Amino acid sequence: MTETSERIARRSVDKFAQRRAELAESTLQALSELGYARTSLREIAQKSNFSHGVLHYYFTDKVELLTYAVRKFEEVCVTRYDEAVAMARSAEELEQGFGAAMAGTLRADAVMHRLWYDLRNQSLFEEAFRADVLEIDTQRQAMIWRVVERYAELAGASPVVPPPVAYAAFDGLFQQALLHHLAGEENAGEALAEDAGSLLGRLVAGG
Repeated sequence: MTETSERIARRSVDKFAQRRAELAESTLQALSELGYARTSLREIAQKSNFSHGVLHYYFTDKVELLTYAVRKFEEVCVTRYDEAVAMARSAEELEQGFGAAMAGTLRADAVMHRLWYDLRNQSLFEEAFRADVLEIDTQRQAMIWRVVERYAELAGASPVVPPPVAYAAFDGLFQQALLHHLAGEENAGEALAEDAGSLLGRLVAGG
């Protein structure tokens, strides 16, 4: 293959990837508004610059499109607390930074978090989603565990629960806060920030 043909091939691949990314963004917008059950490929097409038929060129089916879209969102989300971990110089600073980060993403990305919980629930019924949801859940668990481990280190303590339990505790706390936030409770974010910091302290012992 000549250098010119290689450039053309790379350009074609890049364009294909760009179109898929654009469709993923449109998919997230449609899903965040309507939810999984009420979102069809036709509705997704209406929110994009592409026809219904074009969707089938870039994705084999609705499952592939939805999974790709959520994965693109999660690429950013699974590192959302890393800055709080890196910046903290004391256990108290990490409590405050982590709590503030949780409250911030609750307010800024509520509809996307709602979409994640929707898709995770759907995976209980749709086997096609299950492997991807489990992988994303594993990444989210690792994100939370980085916070817990760093907090324990700063506090001169040790975690008293394993990673799955720590993740389940924070995930449940966040989902409850999300419900209250979507219900219009203005103090849901502040309550989440306070509860998250308190929960960190309960997950370690010693020091």
